[in-house]
Amino acid sequence: MAPRSRQRRHKKPPSSVTPMVVTPPTVVTSVPLTLSKPDPSIDALGFFSLENNVPGLSQLILQKLNMKSYEEYKLVLDGGASVSGFGFRCLREMFQKMEDTFQFCAHCRALPSGLSDSKVLRQCKRCRNVYYCGPECQKSDWPEHRKVCQELRLVAVDRLMEWLLVTGAFVLPSGPWPCVAEVVQGWDTWFSMRHLQLEATLDAVLGSHAMNTLWANVGQPRPDPDVLRGSLKRLLTDALSRPLTLGLGLRALGIDIGKTGGSTVHVVGASHVETFLTRPGDYDELGYMFPGHLGLRVIMVGIDVSANFIQSTSTSPLEPGTVQLSGHRGLYHDFWEEQVETGQIAHPDLVVAFHPGFHASPDLMEAWLPTLLLLRDYEIPTLITVYSHQELAASLQILVDLDTHVTAYGANPFASLKPEQVYSNPNKQPVYCSAYYIMFLGSSCQLDRTQLEEKVDGGV
Repeated sequence: MAPRSRQRRHKKPPSSVTPMVVTPPTVVTSVPLTLSKPDPSIDALGFFSLENNVPGLSQLILQKLNMKSYEEYKLVLDGGASVSGFGFRCLREMFQKMEDTFQFCAHCRALPSGLSDSKVLRQCKRCRNVYYCGPECQKSDWPEHRKVCQELRLVAVDRLMEWLLVTGAFVLPSGPWPCVAEVVQGWDTWFSMRHLQLEATLDAVLGSHAMNTLWANVGQPRPDPDVLRGSLKRLLTDALSRPLTLGLGLRALGIDIGKTGGSTVHVVGASHVETFLTRPGDYDELGYMFPGHLGLRVIMVGIDVSANFIQSTSTSPLEPGTVQLSGHRGLYHDFWEEQVETGQIAHPDLVVAFHPGFHASPDLMEAWLPTLLLLRDYEIPTLITVYSHQELAASLQILVDLDTHVTAYGANPFASLKPEQVYSNPNKQPVYCSAYYIMFLGSSCQLDRTQLEEKVDGGV
């Protein structure tokens, strides 16, 4: 809980903030039955928003994944049931059913079940991503679709290639950085640093049995090697964006990673996106970013953290050079009172929230408010990421109204390079995970509302 002397300093979230929901495009989000429950999540809003644009789409998704209810699907994402619970008999069936979840007319929003016997959904031949129920809809939609067609082709390839990451067939290059860490300021210098190792890795994956198996089962022609190589690189940036963004925050906010016993980072608002199928070594790159560190403890906290990721976190000093991952299911301000204030968990040196989405709805803002005030009043260095410039502007406005001291914001040099399609609105401009960041520390924001509007409108 926040210090009493300052609990009443916050202002109510501005009613002028336009709700906006960004739906994760390739993973159906876990969802409670209603949004009136006390712990709404961005995952829940994402799933329900499918119905706003394409009525019946959520039920189609559940049907194709052999699920009877939201609860059943959520159980799999939460780690309470095996992924084999989807019940696919073979790889070909799995890829076809997954593709079926994207089948609705991008123009009139008709689902396969709503078509007459004379009509059938057909893919755009250019992007192999969106579908149309006939030439009339496709022609009418072209003025909008042409703006994103080429980018959506990348999305279509990436969502198939992602299977290589999930199955472990694509192992990311790893190991100590062969250069001074400070030289690596973004993806260009990271790719240059890892060049020889990365090229060898990509060559091995391109020629692997897993790659041949993938394209033998997806029912589509295998793209050229350069297309596949580009996809693997985008997937790599998506996997490493989170640990390297944590490193960006540690660097920019001047966190001492050489303190005895190790440093602690709390990832708040974590969900299955950050924890489902996450492996212990997935954040090793964060450690290589800080050679000589005395241990980095990363604790994921959120109401949708996967059960198989939840581990008890020891307060014992870490071994130098190690990165420890653990998770806790619950709201952060409750976690703070029960675990941090009682000394069971280390006080955070940095708090990070990936796509908190508190700008998206009053329900989410209400759920996030205690945590935002806690972070402000305890003056904890904080970094949040957002998908777009529009979200950046809305989130900055809320933080200003809450009297937080915004120290920096801008384009994230370690943003994912993998385009994300809005599931139920495929012609909306794709977004990129952690495209922008905001950092704040304590209260008394130095920029007033007018200054912020001028800076954001002028670009960052």
